[in-house]
Amino acid sequence: MGSERKNVENSQINIFMKEVNGEFGFVLQDIPHLTDYVSDLTTYPNPLRFNPAYSVVKQYFVDMDDSTPEKAVVHKDTPRGIHFRRAGPRQKVYFASDDVLACIVTCGGLCPGLNTVIREIVYTLDYTYGVKKVLGIDGGYRGFYSKNTIALTPKIVNDIHKRGGTVIGTSRGGHDTTKIVDSIQDRGINQVYIIGGDGTQKGAAAIYKEVRKRGLKVSVVGIPKTIDNDIPVIDKSFGFDTAVEEAQRAINAAHVEAESAENGIGLVKLMGRYCGFIAMYATLASRDVDCCLIPESPFYLDGKGGLYEYIEKKLKENGHMVIVIAEGAGQDLIGAKDEQDASGNQLLQDIGLWLSHKIKEHFAKLDKMPITLKYIDPTYMIRAIPSNASDNVYCTLLAQSAVHGAMAGFTGFTSGLVNGRQSYIPFNRIIEKQNSVVITDRMWARLLSSTNQPSFLGSKGAENPGNITPRAQGA
Repeated sequence: MGSERKNVENSQINIFMKEVNGEFGFVLQDIPHLTDYVSDLTTYPNPLRFNPAYSVVKQYFVDMDDSTPEKAVVHKDTPRGIHFRRAGPRQKVYFASDDVLACIVTCGGLCPGLNTVIREIVYTLDYTYGVKKVLGIDGGYRGFYSKNTIALTPKIVNDIHKRGGTVIGTSRGGHDTTKIVDSIQDRGINQVYIIGGDGTQKGAAAIYKEVRKRGLKVSVVGIPKTIDNDIPVIDKSFGFDTAVEEAQRAINAAHVEAESAENGIGLVKLMGRYCGFIAMYATLASRDVDCCLIPESPFYLDGKGGLYEYIEKKLKENGHMVIVIAEGAGQDLIGAKDEQDASGNQLLQDIGLWLSHKIKEHFAKLDKMPITLKYIDPTYMIRAIPSNASDNVYCTLLAQSAVHGAMAGFTGFTSGLVNGRQSYIPFNRIIEKQNSVVITDRMWARLLSSTNQPSFLGSKGAENPGNITPRAQGA
């Protein structure tokens, strides 16, 4: 029975990923190609050969043997390790430009940069490959089977990168693999670009699997979107830099409020359902934060080494303090409800509001130290803004790489940055786990040294980070 289960698991991995072993411990975790299951496909010269924009580039086609390492730091005696296929244009393409009918869908919550990715997919398909037929799927996955499509042209998407949100709409849930692939097949769509978080990428993997099962010549490509930066393997998700930058405004406002009042406390809640990357990086960038609380590092309120003691200490020293808390932190203290949203994410209690009340209640009992607390929640303001310059460039690279891969006949992959290089990553690697802050790592140590906050590991209940409610998979 155990061997049968293992064979099934291996066959699933083979559908999503091809491993190629080389010398000195080299392992290429390669992505699927249309030729893996569709025979006698016609190839065409890449239109980039005749594109004036690329005429000055000495080598604009990526060598088929180029790869990027998953780990940048290695020792002299260690194997070369896991690599991914390098992204970029190939000399041959598997789609004639006039035959392509592409579609783009955005799923899950909003994130800065969505419109930039949409724009650059359309522009790359049109200006680089001569593809004129691109559809926007209205309102997320359910738009495949319940809504009309939106025609996308360079003229229509020309300035959408200047706006927040997504021009083609989004939603959580609504994934029905059979209905979606039926729609793809009935409409004659042969390139599908799916923009979303880990739950959305799981849906993309299911779509790819069904497309392959039916033997359709359809490239299914994922572009990772999560403002929390919780997708594994890739260096970062688009929108993350913008979120950290915008979070500075809220932290600065909290600092001004706290500094202007006697025993002032500024409390800022930032995004981070299951990981605290935004809170951590915003804290490090700000230098005005005295305490950063994230889901990966449990904390407690009362007793020696607790949050109350630390707040009292900082107020006596400085007369004010700023606290940043990720939305998923401290859920064990509130008693989180076992409820989920349409994407399968656990519905969180408002830890910021709860903590502000608890701090006020505690210090109200201490007549000797009256406090003034201001609570700021900029969550939806951050999600809805356009991407900054850094994210705009990143979105452009992600979109162009995705189109290059699809035109080259690759499928079942996510376009992402690995060690500074655009790469193609198999779906199963993207959806196997979540990226999270490692509190035994140097970056968290840098934060602790910046804020001088306690580690909160003195409480018996906080010693094991595994006490945190495990993450539900969602978009």
